[in-house]
Amino acid sequence: MAKSDALYVKILRAPSFGATIVSLDTKAAEAMKGVRVVREGDFVAVAAEKTRDATKALAAIKAEWREISHPAQKDLFAILRGTAPTPSVAIGEKMCKVSYQCEYIAHVPLEPRAAFAEWDGKKLTVYTGTQRPFAVRDEVCAATGLTAKQVRVIVPDTGSGYGGKHSGEAAVEAARVAKALGKAVKLVWTRQEEFTWAYLRPAGVVEISSGMDAHGKVTDWTQDNYNSGPSAVETPYAVPTKRSQFHAAPSPLRQGSYRSLAACFNTFARETHMDELASIAGQDALRFRLANLTDDRMKAVLRAVAEKIGWPGKPAKGHGFGIACGEEKSSYVATAVEIEVIGKEVKVLRAIIAYECGAIVNPDLLNNQVVGGMIMGLGGALFEAIEFANGRISSDHLSSYRVPRYQDIPAIECILLDRKDIPSVGAGETPILSIAPAIGNAIFNATGQRLRSMPLKLP
Repeated sequence: MAKSDALYVKILRAPSFGATIVSLDTKAAEAMKGVRVVREGDFVAVAAEKTRDATKALAAIKAEWREISHPAQKDLFAILRGTAPTPSVAIGEKMCKVSYQCEYIAHVPLEPRAAFAEWDGKKLTVYTGTQRPFAVRDEVCAATGLTAKQVRVIVPDTGSGYGGKHSGEAAVEAARVAKALGKAVKLVWTRQEEFTWAYLRPAGVVEISSGMDAHGKVTDWTQDNYNSGPSAVETPYAVPTKRSQFHAAPSPLRQGSYRSLAACFNTFARETHMDELASIAGQDALRFRLANLTDDRMKAVLRAVAEKIGWPGKPAKGHGFGIACGEEKSSYVATAVEIEVIGKEVKVLRAIIAYECGAIVNPDLLNNQVVGGMIMGLGGALFEAIEFANGRISSDHLSSYRVPRYQDIPAIECILLDRKDIPSVGAGETPILSIAPAIGNAIFNATGQRLRSMPLKLP
């Protein structure tokens, strides 16, 4: 069958996570011309020659669901921590024990999940946008009972994924329908389905306890990450006594990979904490970091952004400067920003980012990756947060989920440090790390208010 002759598929979605079907009436849908209905347990799909016909058929199905209870969003961080998080206050002149939080956020790819599947009676071919075609093949095999030799997954030109398309939800759904009907089928998720049924970047709690001597040298450091992950949980600063640990936790929502994994949140917590220590010590935030670093590569990116932005600067009223750095997958990044605070609104005016990933092979592509990663990080820093209640995602449209817009983008300068003496490493993830803590530190510089949760919201 040609792709143009394929049937269009719509999936019956549960009203909340974990709901199961009690009763189902598909008679009205099946009576519609050209409509086919597939049911396998709680998996129910309709297929038709036109999308609008499939949509009408789906609306005609009457289903009664058994729903289960779900935790409230207000209890999220206590659930992840296992108890109420440590109060976010500094204690003592030379000690600091603070808790940081991060909400779930969505990947928001321009292209939602989609798949074309065709079953010829012996072999199943699935076209889908995925970052892991062999893993998707295994998922299709598990769902259909076919062997790996019977399933082929083809990845055409694909829209963005950001770690969100590792799994093959749409591919599996299309494959099940194609095999059941013996027809080629097309399935494209709506934006609402993408927000609701795709996995999210994990929410998390990070608790840091630290101490320093009378000269501002950090002497001990303990960092515990609950749920969001172990990436970049180790501090790059030269601390004599240190311990960093990741603790798995039960997640109320489905979660998975995201650009930089947990390194983004671990870096936010650490770099915010370093700013807190600098403030307690009465030292400049840049000088304090450099004094506690022995890694020359990290020092280089920090000095590059500081020089470019004119650190420490003299901010105008309502303005603030902030700086932060990070390291992940053997590449280094630092960001310095100038922000303006008007009421409760934060506007990033300038952002300087320095990046070093060894020898540079293609500076134009590298520049695009670095700037793109930083802009993506603006969303998690200032706006993005999944809202949920009673097992339902309420922020399930772009009208209710805020991503960076053109007017949010600051004047950006990108500094690429080319180290021909060091082998090249990847640059797709690390650039996102340092924008959020830099903004948070700039907000403190402008207002005196220390924000410890992502996204950064002024009270």
